[in-house]
Amino acid sequence: MNHCAHSDPPAGPLAVCLAIALLAAVSMAAQPSESSASQLHAEGLVKSPEPGWPQWRGPYRDGISDERGLLPAWPEGGPRLLWQKQGLGNGWSSPIVVNDRLYITGDVEGSLVVFAFDVEGNLLWQTANGKAWEGSFPGARACCAFSEGRLYHLNAHGRLACLDAAAGKELWAVDIFERFEGTNIQWALSECVLVDGPRVIVTPGGKKALMAALDKRTGETVWTTEEPGKDETGYSSPILFCYAARRLIAQCSASYGFGADADRGELLWKVPLKNQFGTNISTPIYGEGAVYYVTPFTELGRLYRLRTEGRSITAEQAWSHGLDTVTGSGVLLDGVLYSAGYRKPKWWFAVDWRTGETNHELKDLTTGAAIYADGRLYCLDEKGNVALLKPAAMEITGRFQLPIGDRVRDAWAHPVVCDGRLYLRYHDRLWCYEVKN
Repeated sequence: MNHCAHSDPPAGPLAVCLAIALLAAVSMAAQPSESSASQLHAEGLVKSPEPGWPQWRGPYRDGISDERGLLPAWPEGGPRLLWQKQGLGNGWSSPIVVNDRLYITGDVEGSLVVFAFDVEGNLLWQTANGKAWEGSFPGARACCAFSEGRLYHLNAHGRLACLDAAAGKELWAVDIFERFEGTNIQWALSECVLVDGPRVIVTPGGKKALMAALDKRTGETVWTTEEPGKDETGYSSPILFCYAARRLIAQCSASYGFGADADRGELLWKVPLKNQFGTNISTPIYGEGAVYYVTPFTELGRLYRLRTEGRSITAEQAWSHGLDTVTGSGVLLDGVLYSAGYRKPKWWFAVDWRTGETNHELKDLTTGAAIYADGRLYCLDEKGNVALLKPAAMEITGRFQLPIGDRVRDAWAHPVVCDGRLYLRYHDRLWCYEVKN
């Protein structure tokens, strides 16, 4: 996949440099100071500069890993279990993995706890980020994001914290509802925040900001996306991509799928995405100049093609599909979207990205989440079934059952593949399997 290309400006005579510096100083109030704002950008999702699996859904936030040399099929009973950990508390957050460390969250004894382990499962430190969520569906929601030696995490109550990743010390924290005059939603905040260069992006859905960018070093507000008429935030997480030589963010509120300029916060488009519960959960998907949003119960899955009109960008609906995905999002591979329904079509689909037509269906698994690595989809359904799929015809080449009982209906944490290992989480437990060839 392409990502935004950044290059330094060419060197010139001292007088030219001074002139450029003076011009930049004059225009700082109106233009972002980051070099990324003035570059030309290659079309596509923006990759995190950090190694491993440093954020929600991986390097590009699309559920796709660049790993190679993995098992094309599993033996009966699944791949070899390397280790498992208990004591994580309630939660559906996935781990992130950077270098030789793994970070994961859980609600334990009234607190949201961020845990740091080494990749052999040894606890290194743990730090609280405010209170646990003890309302409906109790448990930790969001996973962490890693950037330049720091972790960023938003708890269910709107407390955004920055931690030193080496020792777990809190460096700053902001109550996003207090700062931007927002209120919590019925099942609590679930957003996995996005780190974009020097900024961390969050979606308060408040009177003062639908979305906001904070300085990742200090927590100070850099820009806000204001929406005429307050709209509550949703449960989804943003993606960052380049289109028409601009850096853009796609995200969901309670009522809309929307897009914003990543460097200024300008709201660019809104599309209907509303149901009776205000539950927009799945992360948007970007590819080939189009954004896919999905909400259960009403609008369902819809693809919108982006169009430029001068400085404006609009989103025009191209097709719709009966997918009613909730927690699983989807994976876009070679022009095909792989995703699972939730309520009515409670199984898996391969959908043509250009037409919205169904290519294949798989009914051997119920609704769930998937990621992709080395020619295979790694699927975890909500009953704890784990499957390895060959995407083209959705052929199962390995499967096993997590040891969590036969009445489970909430195995919603997304799988993670990093450094030849598959990580699977169900509330209090985390399993690590070897999937190297």
